[in-house]
Amino acid sequence: MQPCARIPHANLRLTRRSVLLFSLLLPACNVGIQRWESGPPTATPPPAASRTPSPVRTPSSASPSLATVTAPRPSPTGAPSSTGPVALRVETLLTGLEAPWEVTFAPDGRLLLTERPGRVRLVVNGQLRTRPALTLPVAAVGEGGLLGLALHPDFSRTGWVYLYYTYQTDQLWNRVVRYRLADDQLVEPQVILDRIPGASIHDGGRIAFGPDGKLYVTTGDARDPEAAQDLASLAGKILRLEPDGSLPPDNPFPGSPVWTYGHRNPQGLAWTNDGRLYATEHGPTGDLGLAAHDEVNLIEPGKNYGWPFVVADLVRRPLPDAVPPVAQSGQTTWAPSGATFVRAGSIPQWQGNLLFAGLRSQALWRLVLTPDGRSAVQLEALYQGEFGRLRTVVEGPDGAIYLLTSNRDGRGNPRAGDDRLVRIAPA
Repeated sequence: MQPCARIPHANLRLTRRSVLLFSLLLPACNVGIQRWESGPPTATPPPAASRTPSPVRTPSSASPSLATVTAPRPSPTGAPSSTGPVALRVETLLTGLEAPWEVTFAPDGRLLLTERPGRVRLVVNGQLRTRPALTLPVAAVGEGGLLGLALHPDFSRTGWVYLYYTYQTDQLWNRVVRYRLADDQLVEPQVILDRIPGASIHDGGRIAFGPDGKLYVTTGDARDPEAAQDLASLAGKILRLEPDGSLPPDNPFPGSPVWTYGHRNPQGLAWTNDGRLYATEHGPTGDLGLAAHDEVNLIEPGKNYGWPFVVADLVRRPLPDAVPPVAQSGQTTWAPSGATFVRAGSIPQWQGNLLFAGLRSQALWRLVLTPDGRSAVQLEALYQGEFGRLRTVVEGPDGAIYLLTSNRDGRGNPRAGDDRLVRIAPA
């Protein structure tokens, strides 16, 4: 037998052709992949803090769980395939943004958005203010920089704005800092959480307040896959904090901000009307001999989501407690980022569905869940290729859907006017 080809470096994106070729080589390379049939394996895993490489296991040809929805081939037209009872209009609200990452709406109608080079931008009466509300000396390296943004649940009273950004000292780190918005400027910084491991890839960055009033933070594995299984590390986790940075007493691991673990690079958080939390997560791009298999997960406290030993339906080392995804991309790549549930009712054909932005796939994905929310029944690619890379999707207070493009992030092909804020609303 000929020796296997070298695995591409972790920070390189595989093309669709190379992913297909790679998948054909997997059995010959014996990289230790198994597939779930009806749930996770039952063998006992090593302790969470162990960093001993796992032994290679024999591949299995079993098919994925029937509860898993994999990505369909998107329509090349870019138009929504289900127009429903309401026709939709698409309009560009802002142009000339630079790698925007998050957008949110203040109760008084102002918009705040982050740009990865370190700027918080303010939009008042539909006009983008020339002067940033804040400029930070971030480490805008690879996937790092100024990323997540969230407003305190009682923003009208507190004026508090939360930011997640990357900085560099001896290495790359991330921190969450709280500011107060006053006279269109962010002032009075207070560090909420610091020394989250950072890297040029797998840097996490989404922050959001849940219906419980707690702050949720997604972190990537920062190029250290096994740190995702280490409960002593903040890498590869979803964290849960009080608004002042203290630890909620009902967190699953006493004295820890960790809410869930075993994540590679989650970048989207969204809650249903009844309080269920879902996260989108980037699958591997050649690291550990794996590729594609992006995920949408139902997030429940204390659960293990498998990385780096279980990836969607692929198993490198059996973990009895690994949670399978609600949906996964299979051999294709979504590169999923920000997500939102459609609640307002303005667009009935999407009501109750999960929308998430696709970077590599250049699509807005619509996922329909079963009533119990534990499996998926339909997945649809909307506006395929029309806007390029999509960083996030948000439902606005007006019931419209807002998208941020990410074509100036170093991985896209910028068009005239990029990057932009796009609004989708009833015609």
